[in-house]
Parts: sequence; structure tokens; C-alpha cells
Amino acid sequence: MSETQTYQTHRQWVPLWHFVALPIALANLIIAGMGLKQGFSFSTIWVVVFAIGFAAAAYLARQQAIVVQNRLIRLEERLRMRDVLSEGLRGRIGELNTSQLIGLRFAPDAELAGLVERCLSGQLADAEAVKKEIKGWRSDTLRA
Repeated sequence: MSETQTYQTHRQWVPLWHFVALPIALANLIIAGMGLKQGFSFSTIWVVVFAIGFAAAAYLARQQAIVVQNRLIRLEERLRMRDVLSEGLRGRIGELNTSQLIGLRFAPDAELAGLVERCLSGQLADAEAVKKEIKGWRSDTLRA
């Protein structure tokens, strides 16, 4: 991933996940399902059950990494805000939801207070709304 990010380029593609593991899991599930056309037996049903389990495990492995990443982002942003925000806003950090905090991680310190105020007033409800309002992008290249 490029060190310079913008709203348009910040989404991360993990080639081994997006273009290898996920397509294989989905293809395996489809092929197993097609095998049921040949008839129902313990082995054909088991292949389908195993394919569902494999696809679910692959999906959950990725989702669990994202959950942990989001928890870390939430912690990092709360710590950063304690250093950057004024006393009045600092006392309201707990009112920000996780999605807003995820979006705010891309905001430079100079824009942070204004964006936090807009989040707290209800103008920016989620990460996408926040990210679209950032003028000077703060890159985040250390993502799962």
C-alpha cells in the first residue's frame, strides 16, 4: 500500500485473502453444493457441511482480526484525543461511537477538534461521513 493515502485510496486489499483464500473457500462451497446433484449420501452431505465450515472459518478469521483492529483503533484514538483536544471536548470522548473513532483516525491533529464537535452534534454519524470531511489525510498503513 502506498504511504500517501486519500479517501479514495485508503481501503486495503489483502491479495492472499481477497484473491486467493476467499475465492477458494467460495468455490469449494459451490462445488460441494453441485456435488449434491449426483445424489444424497453421507459423504456428499459431509462434503457440503465441511465446505460450509471451511467458508465460515475463513470468514470468521478475517472478522476477528478486524474486531481486534477496531478495538486498538478505538484505544489509540482516545489516547490521542486526550493529548490533542481541549478540556471541554476531552470530557466527551466517551460519547463518540466506535465507527466515528475509526473515521477520525485519518484526521490530522489540526482538524480533529472540529470533526469531533461535528460528531458529537450528530452531523457525522459514522466512519464514512467523517472520512469524507477530512481535508488533510493522515495515513494509516498498519492495518490488518
